[in-house]
Amino acid sequence: MSLPPPPVPAKLREMLKDYPGHIERLQEVLIRSVERSKRLPLMPFDDAISALEGRLGTFISEAREELNVAKMDGDSEMISRADDKFRLMFRARSGNGGMKGLHDLWEYFEKNKEAF
Repeated sequence: MSLPPPPVPAKLREMLKDYPGHIERLQEVLIRSVERSKRLPLMPFDDAISALEGRLGTFISEAREELNVAKMDGDSEMISRADDKFRLMFRARSGNGGMKGLHDLWEYFEKNKEAF
């Protein structure tokens, strides 16, 4: 049986709506997590959360680097945009931000638990 891909949580999709490439990258790690969970059926929901947290951590690192480059360039508009992006990625990773409200992801694993 072929499973549909797991959903990127709605809160994260909303927060990252201006960064569709980031949403795609989150989808990729969720798909890899599901594939891994089929082979090693331990705790698929927890594995998916870890995958999301890891990728969001990557986004924070990338945004921090963009901010550092902007600061070196000294362009105040570029610094402001990079700082906004860094703060957004940090909020997306936080338990009170994007990682709060993972109901749709939980429901996916509950609905498809026989596959794991």
